[in-house]
Amino acid sequence: MSGNSGGVATASQRRRHVPVFAALGDETRLSLIARLCEEAPCSISQLAEGSPITRQAITKHLRVLENAGLVRGEMAGRECLFKIEPKPLEETRDYLDLVRQRWNEALVRLKQFVEQKS
Repeated sequence: MSGNSGGVATASQRRRHVPVFAALGDETRLSLIARLCEEAPCSISQLAEGSPITRQAITKHLRVLENAGLVRGEMAGRECLFKIEPKPLEETRDYLDLVRQRWNEALVRLKQFVEQKS
């Protein structure tokens, strides 16, 4: 992702990541992502196994993840199996790498400024 000289990225580039951050900002959805990374594909029943969360609640969380492009459900007979969609996570990781790089550059400049004033 290419940033502009005035910030980490353009507003439209940043806006693209908002649904991903919003979806991952919930502990339950984050745990569903972690579980799907380990055991995908999984049905809603499999994801509910051993969890205090109802299948209905898991379904709602999966829909949020699906709307953010993080998971995809495919019908397998009468069940819908969910698996991770890696591209949005990779794009968000790249964005965070860019933010980290810009912060590191800013900290180096700050350090140089402080040392010049000393």
